[in-house]
Amino acid sequence: MTLPEMKYPLSRDQLLQLYYYMKLTRELDEQLVRLFRQNKVVGGLYSSIGQEASAVGTAYALEPKDWIAPMIRNVGGLLVKGYRPRDILMQYMARSGSPTGGKDGTSHFGDLKERHVVSPISMLGDLVPVMTGVAMGGRYLGQKVVTMTWIGDGGTSTGAFHEGMNLAASQRAPFVCVVENNQWAYSTPVARQVRLRDLADRARAYGVPGYAVDGNDVVAVYQTTKTAVEQARRGEGPVLVESKTMRMRGHAQHDPAAYVPPAMFEYWKARDPIARYEAWLTEHAVWNKKVKAELDSRIERELKEETAVAEASPLPQPEVAEQGVYCDGCHVIQAQWERPVDEVQPPQASVEAVWTVADFGGSNGQPQAPARAAAAAAGEPPSSASRKFGTDHGKPGGSATLARSKARAKPVPAARRRAPSGRPKGRR
Repeated sequence: MTLPEMKYPLSRDQLLQLYYYMKLTRELDEQLVRLFRQNKVVGGLYSSIGQEASAVGTAYALEPKDWIAPMIRNVGGLLVKGYRPRDILMQYMARSGSPTGGKDGTSHFGDLKERHVVSPISMLGDLVPVMTGVAMGGRYLGQKVVTMTWIGDGGTSTGAFHEGMNLAASQRAPFVCVVENNQWAYSTPVARQVRLRDLADRARAYGVPGYAVDGNDVVAVYQTTKTAVEQARRGEGPVLVESKTMRMRGHAQHDPAAYVPPAMFEYWKARDPIARYEAWLTEHAVWNKKVKAELDSRIERELKEETAVAEASPLPQPEVAEQGVYCDGCHVIQAQWERPVDEVQPPQASVEAVWTVADFGGSNGQPQAPARAAAAAAGEPPSSASRKFGTDHGKPGGSATLARSKARAKPVPAARRRAPSGRPKGRR
């Protein structure tokens, strides 16, 4: 086995596990489509085909104690966190054995005690401030956890996303926000939403690092996200990761996605994340045909067994409809301290109520390059606000490499400055 150099090395077992989770996600998705056509799925069905590397690679970069809040296309992240296919199957089929007892469909379930999963919120963007709060709470309790949520390209245009990212930045919360740029906000292409080529550049508005990564390269996704997670865990504040991928189906099963140009589907089909990773594993001698066949056979067998369990689970009985709607002493909410409480109480936690601001917020008559301004606002050296993650696009499965972009050292001449709209000043 000869692997390219990685900042965060992965063992052979880990590399094969990434394949297992990605392929299991794909096969589970296809099984749900079959159940949907048999009228066994209650409600809508939202596919994650084409985005397996994004969900699996990002979630795999976390530790078991870390928290996630998935969205509808992050089934792979749920599997990494320990959920079984039967949980997702029964949830979509509204069976009594589902995590919500058949009371809700799709991915609206969580586990606050064991797996540290916060249930999705349908209002896009709202999970960003929620997971910022979870991150701040974990830090206060001394848990040293990192929180993560995902959001689509369209969701980054919501007010809740902006407010949440701004709060996370100002509080230096240990939070990673993964923007899954899958090219379409329902039927609106990214180019009709924003003027940005890289949505990772939104991070600069909050003074935090923003990384863009090839979202169909699972090794690159893992390496990029691991870098972001470790930064957040060290107390350096939140990080925004843009995963460039493609939604290979419509918004939901009822949507034929006729608005997507056929050539665009062909372009991304040639960059299928699972096919690319299979080629990568073969190229680097991580596996052979026998190992691949064994993994595929295991996935087929497990999914068949999980489907049988899900279909055998009955629909919920009418008399349990009122259960779990309101909490009447059903559980105890208690802080899980992992640090001495005295550390966050006076006199140890007492600080002088005086703020010291370098140069009193002025620029001393010198214009600042955007990266320097962002770094200064965050109280960090300029270089930390201008890091970029590049990927090897010339080769399927190429690993990511971390590079520092150089902040401009000289003021930009007035003739070359750009107006906020993107046009040169003085030109209409």
